[in-house]
Amino acid sequence: MILHTLGKLVGFTALASLLPSVLAQNSTCPTNSPASGSGKLKLVGVNISGFDFSCNIDGNCHSTGAWPPLTKYYGLDGAGQMQHFVKDDGFNTFRLPVSWQFLTNDVLTGTLDETNFAKYDDLVQACLDTGASCIVDVHNYARWNGAIIGQGGPSNDIFASLWSSIAKKYASNSKIIFGVMNEPHDVDINLWAQTVQAAVTAIRNAGATSQMILLPGNNFTSAATFISNGSAAALAKVKNPDGSITGLIFDVHKYLDFDNSGTNQECTTNNIDDAWAPLAQWLRCNGRQAFNTETGGGNVASCITFMCQQIAFQAQNSDVFLGYVGWAAGNFQPGSYVLGETPSGGGTSWMDTSLVESCMAPVSGSQLGSTGVN
Repeated sequence: MILHTLGKLVGFTALASLLPSVLAQNSTCPTNSPASGSGKLKLVGVNISGFDFSCNIDGNCHSTGAWPPLTKYYGLDGAGQMQHFVKDDGFNTFRLPVSWQFLTNDVLTGTLDETNFAKYDDLVQACLDTGASCIVDVHNYARWNGAIIGQGGPSNDIFASLWSSIAKKYASNSKIIFGVMNEPHDVDINLWAQTVQAAVTAIRNAGATSQMILLPGNNFTSAATFISNGSAAALAKVKNPDGSITGLIFDVHKYLDFDNSGTNQECTTNNIDDAWAPLAQWLRCNGRQAFNTETGGGNVASCITFMCQQIAFQAQNSDVFLGYVGWAAGNFQPGSYVLGETPSGGGTSWMDTSLVESCMAPVSGSQLGSTGVN
């Protein structure tokens, strides 16, 4: 069993020290409020994990360690899970993490291994069959086997060629969202922005001219430090080939346990004061949007309380926050993982975890009516 966030030991700046830098960057923009009409999140969903299994935060992944979350490959019923999440819960987005190594069968190249890619595409097609939006997420932490992309490791050109190969497969499908990279960390953010730019240019030039592209920052793309560590400023310079920023969305993550590691059952914060409120201010001032593609907590009362508060704040600020994607279902056995969102049952009879049922599902619990998919 892989704990996705193992080793993600991030100590975030206290609110008292964070606010001065936030306010300094927003000195020309007064405190602002959500636009009229806010309150409906556009994209809400669940991560369907399995193709990312064996990936460590140093980018060491092994293609043989991936476990497709599909019954035809002896995994759990990821296709059935997604059908249930859409039909019964009102979700409309799934993030489908996969390692670079799996896509190329452990060869450092941008050329897809057709056998392995066909397996991953089976999951993508199962997602598309539900009518949901599907995030293709390369889950390598900005690295290949320990070496940082564009910073002593694989060149930006090789990484761009990978994204060109992927984008060509889905260029005509408006439901595909391209997640450039999962949780970069300990990178030179300005050099990393150049890597992201190379990927964006490659995706657009491959014919995927209209789909959303998610831009991740440093420090595991933490929402709490996205401004203060320079990620927002550096990634704001990334453009489409025509010079526009259309469809370029900041990719941010945030967990609710005491150290933001996503490894603890209990939640201690709703992240509003130290992450979401400052980020909303910056996004609004700078005319940008963000998507919270990983968040989660244990199936306990504290997480239900704080997660519902977090989601409610995001919904109130939906002019700058597109939505959230919970971590995680897929090949995590029901009841076996501290952040598990895998429903039990199968076929036409599924039972959600308490956090999903009470809070995260758009059509149930305290969030009924807070999202735009009801």
